[in-house]
Amino acid sequence: MDYDALYRRSIDEPEAFWREQAARIDWHQPFEQVCDHSQPPFARWFAGGLTNLCHNAVDRHVPQRPDQPALVYISTETGQERSLSYGQLYVEVQRTAAILQAMGVRKGDRVLIYMPMIPEAVVAMLATVRLGAIHSVVFGGFASHALASRIDDAQPTVVFTADAGSRGGKVIAYKPLLDEALKQAQHAVPHVVVVDRGLAPAPLQAGRDHDFHTLRREVMDAQVPCEWVASEHPSYTLYTSGTTGKPKGVQRDTGGYAVALAMSMDLIYCGQPGETFFCTSDIGWVVGHSYIVYGPLLAGMTTIVYEGLPVRPDAAVWWSIVERHRANVMFSAPTAIRVLKKQDP
Repeated sequence: MDYDALYRRSIDEPEAFWREQAARIDWHQPFEQVCDHSQPPFARWFAGGLTNLCHNAVDRHVPQRPDQPALVYISTETGQERSLSYGQLYVEVQRTAAILQAMGVRKGDRVLIYMPMIPEAVVAMLATVRLGAIHSVVFGGFASHALASRIDDAQPTVVFTADAGSRGGKVIAYKPLLDEALKQAQHAVPHVVVVDRGLAPAPLQAGRDHDFHTLRREVMDAQVPCEWVASEHPSYTLYTSGTTGKPKGVQRDTGGYAVALAMSMDLIYCGQPGETFFCTSDIGWVVGHSYIVYGPLLAGMTTIVYEGLPVRPDAAVWWSIVERHRANVMFSAPTAIRVLKKQDP
């Protein structure tokens, strides 16, 4: 790849360049315009096109790679490892989408996800966008008042959560934090779905709270088609930390986001279908959305979902994962590298 020539083309011929990049994803209805600048400062990418983020991340890969791992879950907190192939992920996403549908979630509705780094969290994200709904992931373990402010702003129909997460061997009970947040919030959430990991007590409130595993058993044969949405339709809202004031919701579209990610997996990270991508972030942050969930799956890669610290049980844990799962690309952060540099070499 000639980077200079590619960059020059993107500047000199942006319409042609982005039209070519848009071919990296499936379109249910072709777009009519690459970028609509008619209402500045807002722009609509791939105007007139219909697509779906879940279809592009999951469904379209099933015919070519049904048995390839799509998601490998590793927890050094609980000692668990699980793998979901593209075929299995396709089935699980439809089951969760059926659960959401039964609770009234439709195109444009919001689903708030307050969960640890477990496969069910990724499945909930994919199931939400499958329905044309909009997810808002809140970093697991955020305090109740922070969670309440996000609930009031997003006004979700459903909140997905878990009994608890674990960090550094310490269990963090999520359900009590969520219960307190729901008391503080002005918006009344009709449904709460709880993934019980057996880590902490998580009593269910009758009429509002539902056990995920019970619901899942009721929809084992569910088939839920993708809802085709306009390219500019929101895929998710993610809130800023709020450290400098009220948290601000940042919203992503669907088509432009998918095309940008698909391009980046190839041209920036050199990731190819069938290879393995290991991003050490968390789905509660934007990097986790883009490079744990959507980016690698759009590229037909295997994504590693890691629950744990970079130094537990020792500072070699990430490298053992890279070695065992033959990760081709690793995406981390300076903070993590500084933590590792403090360790005895």
